[in-house]
Amino acid sequence: MKSKEKFGIVLPIVLVSYFLILLNNSLIFTSTVQISRDMHMDSIMIAWVSNAYALTFGGFLALGARLGDIMGRRKVLLIGLIIFSIASLFVGIARSQAMLIGMRAIQGLGGAFLAPATLALLMDYYQGKMLTKSIAYYGATAGIGTSLGLIIGGVIASYSSWRVGFFIDMLVGLILLAMSIKYIHPHNTLDKNHNIDYWGALTSIIGFSGLIYSINGTAFKNIAIIITVIALIMFILIERKAANPLMPLVIFKDNERSSALVSRFFMLGASMSYFFLMPQALQKVFGLTPLMAAIAFLPLTLIQFIVSLCVAKLTFKFTNTKVLIAGAIVDTFGLILGAGLGIEKGYLIGVALPMIFIGIGQGLIMSPLTVAGVARIPDDIAGAASGVVNTVHQIGGAVGLAIVSEAVATISSPSLSIDRAQWVMVILAIIMLIAGLNILRGKHE
Repeated sequence: MKSKEKFGIVLPIVLVSYFLILLNNSLIFTSTVQISRDMHMDSIMIAWVSNAYALTFGGFLALGARLGDIMGRRKVLLIGLIIFSIASLFVGIARSQAMLIGMRAIQGLGGAFLAPATLALLMDYYQGKMLTKSIAYYGATAGIGTSLGLIIGGVIASYSSWRVGFFIDMLVGLILLAMSIKYIHPHNTLDKNHNIDYWGALTSIIGFSGLIYSINGTAFKNIAIIITVIALIMFILIERKAANPLMPLVIFKDNERSSALVSRFFMLGASMSYFFLMPQALQKVFGLTPLMAAIAFLPLTLIQFIVSLCVAKLTFKFTNTKVLIAGAIVDTFGLILGAGLGIEKGYLIGVALPMIFIGIGQGLIMSPLTVAGVARIPDDIAGAASGVVNTVHQIGGAVGLAIVSEAVATISSPSLSIDRAQWVMVILAIIMLIAGLNILRGKHE
């Protein structure tokens, strides 16, 4: 199934599917103020509009990825698109806080099947330099996808209802569903003889969901922490002994992979917090409309996209690890600069200038983190490895956002709140950088 000559239609389907997930996040980033007003939600509740999605996305990712190895990436992709599209419709018509948050959780379930299938499909269809390039384009989509998503979300929030964005989610999902049915073919080397690790799935869902709730929950947080610790310990023990583990621990035995996963976790913690909180700050501090707040992000997202397009050539010239570390350094510097200057310095100095460095750093680091996270993975667990990358990606973002949101929950001043939040993001970024540097230690498999 692998092609050495041209990408064909599979790559566009994968990239648009990834864009669908990015668009979904961007709609939340640009519409939080409007959603909060329309649905009468406070800061903690509005954070759960994002976290509810993250809980099910992260909790079910490992299961969705393993199902891809057993049932086939195509079938799981189709299931994900169906669930995601239907849930998007119900998010758009939600009339209560409970329905909105609940349907966001169902959306996350669809994303949990969709996301690992897209990355695993690249590993099914491409190899060598073609695979590296396809993953680089996957990373570049993060730049243009986020940029377009923020602008689309900003236009919708400024001139229409935030609900329209989720109807667009549904439409794009249905188009992708039709294209996937027609153009993506079943893969021949499936792990059909393996049973699903249901106990591993159950403990991972409880553990990862409890982790988020124990940070950002409103009641019984101590109990949630205990349940989380017990569930995650049980999950690890089950995976060590399971004949067909949901998350094969061999994935973590390679220093490059494990270090990249840790780095990705903290990188997304800082990045998700920035993309969630800064649009709100721009609207509250400078009085920008959602559209203008989205356009104000162009120094970051446009530069990230441009840099991402150069990553494949840079990795071939300087190695994947060197580009990864360079990205981590620049990204950390940008966050330190933003926190140090403060938003009261004005948009150009306090926001746009740091965004340039953050955009360069994120453009450099995302694709190398993905490549390192699936390095030297056997084909029969490619889906599981893709699931780990996406699980770390989503849980890292959710945990980071929960930590940062909790750190500023009691601060009423918008400018003071975002400045404090940026310093917390700096701490997350420093851990990201340390983990990236650890790759230089080499293998420990």
